[in-house]
Amino acid sequence: MERILEFLKEAGVFYLATADGEQPKLRPLGLCFEKDGKLCFGVGDFKEVYRQLRANPKTEIVACRPDGHWLRYTGSTVFETDPAYEAAALEIMPDLKNVYNEQTGNTLCVFHLEEASAVIIPMMGEGERIL
Repeated sequence: MERILEFLKEAGVFYLATADGEQPKLRPLGLCFEKDGKLCFGVGDFKEVYRQLRANPKTEIVACRPDGHWLRYTGSTVFETDPAYEAAALEIMPDLKNVYNEQTGNTLCVFHLEEASAVIIPMMGEGERIL
């Protein structure tokens, strides 16, 4: 997990793929953190991405570093039910408190991937499975 987290932080922005019926959807994310041995991400409960992950939990996260290496992290989404995960995410990215709070009624839904695999791939050559 450490290598995946380090890679995602080096990339800064990474992309989450979902499916909307038969249409693939891709969007940028930037929130990732480790808690209780899990690599966590977050999406808003009011967003399409949340509904898509609920309908089909299979997802993939892709990131690219400036050196041309890229990461493919694939698995099944599991949403956390403990509010401590949302609190941890909001401490890491405090600006999100403007979106996710009692006044807006929006909730940040934190998730991790299970049954996951991860590969780091150079621009040219074979990838290295790290999970």
